[in-house]
Parts: sequence; structure tokens; C-alpha cells
Amino acid sequence: MMTGRMAGSASISAVIAAAIGGLLFGFDTAVIAGVTHALSDAFALSVTGLGAAVSAALIGTLIGALGAGKPGDRLGSRTVLIWIAIAYGVSALGCALSTNLPMFIAFRLLSGLAIGGTSVLAPVYIAEISPADRRGRLVGAFQLSIVIGILAAYVSNALIGAVIDIPDIWRVKLGVAMIPAILFLAMLLRIPDSPRWLVQQGRIDAARRAIGRLAMGNADALIARFATARAASGPARLSWRAHRTPILLALAIAAFNQLSGINAILYYLGDIFAMAGFSALSADLQSVAIGIANLVATLIGMAMIDRVGRRPLLLAGAAGTAIALAGVATIYTTGRGEMLLLPVLIGFILFFAVSQGAVIWVYLSEIFPTAVRARGQSLGSAAHWALNALIAFGFPVVAQGSRALPFWFFAVAMLVQFVIVWRYFPETRGLSLEDELSPLTGASQHGKPTHDDDPR
Repeated sequence: MMTGRMAGSASISAVIAAAIGGLLFGFDTAVIAGVTHALSDAFALSVTGLGAAVSAALIGTLIGALGAGKPGDRLGSRTVLIWIAIAYGVSALGCALSTNLPMFIAFRLLSGLAIGGTSVLAPVYIAEISPADRRGRLVGAFQLSIVIGILAAYVSNALIGAVIDIPDIWRVKLGVAMIPAILFLAMLLRIPDSPRWLVQQGRIDAARRAIGRLAMGNADALIARFATARAASGPARLSWRAHRTPILLALAIAAFNQLSGINAILYYLGDIFAMAGFSALSADLQSVAIGIANLVATLIGMAMIDRVGRRPLLLAGAAGTAIALAGVATIYTTGRGEMLLLPVLIGFILFFAVSQGAVIWVYLSEIFPTAVRARGQSLGSAAHWALNALIAFGFPVVAQGSRALPFWFFAVAMLVQFVIVWRYFPETRGLSLEDELSPLTGASQHGKPTHDDDPR
């Protein structure tokens, strides 16, 4: 996953440690798809009640995303991530042992807090320890872990469903998330704080030690560069006047990520296949196929993001997902071609994962200055999760009236995204985190883009 100057074992451990938060993010996001029917039976849920149970975690996720930025900038991403790891473990155990709907919702809210915090702070940490010319791939490791977590959830649901035959099997499916939560905590305790954050806090000696442990390069040169950026960044306060361009970009990329329908599809994948007439076991197996496609496409996206750039991937993905979503909508509109549902959904996942899936967390981690990076990431993540909760709640209600309508809506949204990205999105490939985006072009305001922030 890492080569050259970032090849030290400590650096690899640091990226992997933060990225494991993505695995938990993905697992907790997707595992619910395998228990929706069981939850409906266990708690006698209506369609609206099921939507509330699924979206409950997303309310916590929104709160977690909104609340993680300030403590992340103040205490450091690593410190807050340690508490998040603990929350993941407690929520997994609590969901597995829930005896009523309010108890289940409470622990799903806790899971959401952890997911929201992870979506803010893990990409920030990875971005701050990565060189500019490989930052896309390294922050992309977080998205890769999300995808692995999603696939792990689908595989786990399928395996547990195949080998365990108990009435409350959904408890086992949710409880296994404790295992990666413990691993996440153990690895976080072994890595240093971000050197950029340490310099921002005036802790120069600690920053020097962290740079050495992470094998980032010449400590004196890096510290001087981080300190200069700190002095030039002004008050450590996120404001519309000072940060209008990155704020708008963050809100746009977060909104379109959800308006693709990705998480509605992941949450209700079993129901989507059921609407087309597939059995529960068949739906589980096809979900695994979707997860594998997601993993393969994410690897392709990671390989391309620092070569092709962020903007071209977003444009290609918007066009491809629009076509695939229109295909799903056509199947439901006409009532024909149900056997094409799996390949069309795989096509959607391929285009999404290689574009928006690979780009969103990278882009959000790049466009804000260090002093407000976690809060800026928090803003984008909060918009992401707010729409996620709204769509997750509304999808089963709308789909009950018209199976095709949600997919037509998502397809149109992707066409709008293509136009917005084409017209307004700057390219951030190769820019140092110390370079600011031009309000008009997105180019560095401090000269030519910096392709290597690892001075030797």
C-alpha cells in the first residue's frame, strides 16, 4: 500500500490504524442490510418503523460528524479516534443484546456517532501524514477499508445465515463488529499524533519525534514549512468569508455522494432484490457479488486518483452511475429484465466506487487549511450524513409507492452532478496541504503546485 519514502513500518502502521476506522464504518453501514427483515419481525415494525430503525444510526452519524471537528482540531485526530474505537465496541455489544426497539436505537445512535467521527478524523489524520504526490492513494486506503468493511458485512451475513440457525441470528450478525473495534483501538494506541497538528499546537519537539517515527522526511524543513503555513493561516476559525470556496466544494461533493443513492442501495440491498423476486439466500449471495465489485473498483480508483486526478474521475462516475441508475429504474418501471438487475447494480457500484467512492474523503481532506481541516471535514461529512439519514428514512416509504421513482431521481441527480463538477470543481492532485485553493481556479495561491512535501 505504501512505497518509497513512506515505506517505513511505522508509517504503514499509522495509515492502516486510521484506515481500520473505515472498515468499521463500512461494516456498521452495510451489516444492517442483512437484518432488516429480522428486525421487523423482532420488534413488529411497520415500513415507517423500519425506516426509523435503519436511519437511527444516521442521526448519530450526523451528530458525530458535526461534533468531531472541534475536538479533532483541539485534541488531535488520533486522540478522538481512540474514544471512537471504544464507542464502536460498546455499540456492537449493545445492539446484539438489545431487548427492545428503544434500546436498539440507542446503541445504533452510538454506532452512528462513531461512524460520523471516523468519517471526519481518519481521512484528516492520513492526509496530514502523507506526501502530496501519494496522498490520494493513501487517503484512499480509508475508502478501501470502508469497502472491505461493506464486503465483510455481506460475507459475514451470508456465512452466519448459512451456518447458524437460531431465531435471533440478527444479534450474532451485529455483534461480530466487536472484533475489528478491538483491533482498531489496539493499533491507535501504537501510533503518534499528526506532526502537522502538533506544530499547529506549538509542540515542536513532539512534532519532530512524530516525523521521525513516521519517516516523513527532513524534520527541520517540514516543521519550518508547517509553521509558516500556521502563521499565514490566520485565526483558527472556520468562516464563510475566509473559506467560502472549500465550504461550497465540501457541501457539493458530500451532497452528490448521497444523491447517487449509494447508501440507500447498500442499506436496502436485500429488499431491492426481494422486490425483483429473489429469495433471501439469493439476495445475500448477490450482495456479496456487489461487495466484490465495490472492492475491485475501489482498488482501480486508488490506482488512478493520483495519476488521472480527482475531477476526471468524478465526471466519468457521474455519467456512468446515471446510466446504471436509469437501467434499474427501467427494470422496475417496465416489470421486465429482472435478471439484469444484478449486472446493472454491479455497473452502478463500479462507476460509483472508482469515482465518488475513491474521491470524496480525499477531496474533503485536501481543500481546507490545517487550522480548520477537521472542522471543514466535519462540515462536509455532516452534509453527507444528513442527506444519508433523509434518504435512508424516505427510500422504503417512496419505494413502497413506486419502486422505480427513487432510482429515476438518483439518475437525474447524477446528471446534475456532472454539470456542476464540469463547471466548478478544481483539481487538487499534487497540491501540498499548505497550498490554498484559488477561489476561481483551484490552483495554488503560493505558486506552482507542490508535488512533493517530503523534503530531504
